[in-house]
Amino acid sequence: MSNLYDLLASEVVDGIKEGLFTTEEYVCSVIKRIEDVESKLHSFISLDSEGAVSSAKLIDRKLREKEKIGPLCGIIVGIKDNISTKNIKTTCASKMLEDYIPPYDATVVRHMKENGAIIMGKLNLDEFGMGSTTEYSRYGPTHNPWNLDYVPGGSSGGCGAAVASGECTVSLGSDTGGSIRCPASFCSVVGLKPTYGKVSRYGLISYANSLEQIGPICRSVKDIVMIMNVISGKDMNDNTTIPSSSITINGKTKKLNVAILKELIDSCDGSVKKTIYSTAEKFKEIGCEYSEISIKNLNYALPSYYTLASAEASSNLSRYDNIRYGFDLPIDDYKWEQYFSTVRKNFGEEVKRRILIGSYVLSSGYYSKYYLKARRLRSLLRLELLTLFKQYDLFIGPTMPILPFKFGEKIDDPIKMYLVDINTVIANLASIPAVSLPVGFSNGLPIGLQMMAAPFEEQKLIDASYALENTINIRRRPNLT
Repeated sequence: MSNLYDLLASEVVDGIKEGLFTTEEYVCSVIKRIEDVESKLHSFISLDSEGAVSSAKLIDRKLREKEKIGPLCGIIVGIKDNISTKNIKTTCASKMLEDYIPPYDATVVRHMKENGAIIMGKLNLDEFGMGSTTEYSRYGPTHNPWNLDYVPGGSSGGCGAAVASGECTVSLGSDTGGSIRCPASFCSVVGLKPTYGKVSRYGLISYANSLEQIGPICRSVKDIVMIMNVISGKDMNDNTTIPSSSITINGKTKKLNVAILKELIDSCDGSVKKTIYSTAEKFKEIGCEYSEISIKNLNYALPSYYTLASAEASSNLSRYDNIRYGFDLPIDDYKWEQYFSTVRKNFGEEVKRRILIGSYVLSSGYYSKYYLKARRLRSLLRLELLTLFKQYDLFIGPTMPILPFKFGEKIDDPIKMYLVDINTVIANLASIPAVSLPVGFSNGLPIGLQMMAAPFEEQKLIDASYALENTINIRRRPNLT
């Protein structure tokens, strides 16, 4: 079989177990794909091709000896480079951690390995997860596989581009304010941000602890389910996690009450708005009812998010002081009073900007005016959404208010860049699950639909996503030849 790299995760597992091809043949197909397109995309920060081939040979040997392999048998996975991987560099796309090699695996990575997945390498991101384009990576940006002149989204841009282009079959990213859903939308793949606490964050290098969550990016809803059932659940290393029930593929969507959020629609471009309204009509075809509603507190979501996220970032990143963590400096010829300012120069401009914003809103004169007010607004938004979830099963709208844009269009204007996240930060503030599903194209560029559900109602998201995926059926592959 040719183009094994193009198979869905479920197809890979079935093919290997049925003997249609070996794990090694599949892995070598993916490696060949990486060799062909990586120079154009720059999805990876580090690769472990030799380790992947060795793991594939081990799985093939176990299969020949009739040993049991987990449900992810042989699947190639890419890991965002802010998730710890034992003996593989984890840099957060930052000069500050360019030589850091974790001594342990993140819980999600351990679960993936134990269930048969093969780690191909670490994927590019905006430095420490702060950005929406990967332009803030200290290793250079990732390119959108649908048009190499355009951004792939961020901060998990390498995850989206690698999955869309066939450089890996699935990937694990992190989502603090849309960092899974943004690249999923811009690269025409499926991305799920789980409920806060459903997936362990142990081993995730923190940006904003109360907002971020690890989740999968895949080419199909079925693949999302496969990964979620492996990485979800209680973890003794993360006290925010709870026991988790399995998600199934059943497509039960009848009588789901769906609400289009007016504020999300009003903020988006014309071509995006047209596609989202067209997709909304498809909900009737799968047995759902939908209406349009307004939630006034959504107008405060973006400023609240950036206030809280920056405050948490300034605290989390204070550990990079060159004493225990951070970029090593020669001990000779420096003055102690200049030491910390010298070390911090190894942060990129956007990271330093958010540290400064966070330090400002946490300062004694402005703590109540900004930080406490943002926390109150977050609580009000969550309360309003939870109240509305008693009436509606799903909230929908465009994942991103605009189409993917060209490199350099927004990087010089932080406010324009922050506005890209206007639709996605809601789910993080409310700690609810959200998914981005590819639903169309405009001028050859992808458009994604975002769906949000009540806490731990991932099953409803999957039911609606699976039914829509089969109704719309837009699965395409970017042409990178």
